[in-house]
Amino acid sequence: MPKLVIREERCKSCGICVEYCPRECLEITDRLNPQGYQPVGLKDPEACTGCAICARMCPDVVIEVWK
Repeated sequence: MPKLVIREERCKSCGICVEYCPRECLEITDRLNPQGYQPVGLKDPEACTGCAICARMCPDVVIEVWK
């Protein structure tokens, strides 16, 4: 199973990764990071295939995918 590492403290809640995830694994969370943004979180870890589209699309390089 792939492992997603999301640096929540750097996420600006743009939602690009959420939009581009083909399996709809990601969501904007309700909690706030130190910058005052609601970071992205993994909604459905079982559905994640490790395709890394989310990591490639993130403009702030917040997501890493490890297989």
